[in-house]
Amino acid sequence: METMNEPKKLRRSANKMLGGVCAGIAEYFNLDPTLIRVLYVILSIFSAGFPGLLLYLILLLLMPQAEC
Repeated sequence: METMNEPKKLRRSANKMLGGVCAGIAEYFNLDPTLIRVLYVILSIFSAGFPGLLLYLILLLLMPQAEC
């Protein structure tokens, strides 16, 4: 839980389907995780899949796991 003085940090979420990347982005922007997941899938399909998969793997490696 963040306090008023502590800045919000982008972290992978414990609410995960695969790695928690989409849910972590949704929590950071206060959005529904399902919305972010659907947008990610649509973007991946229209970008021929590979750049979306590569981006997900990079974020999975770079984003720290959320503390429970």
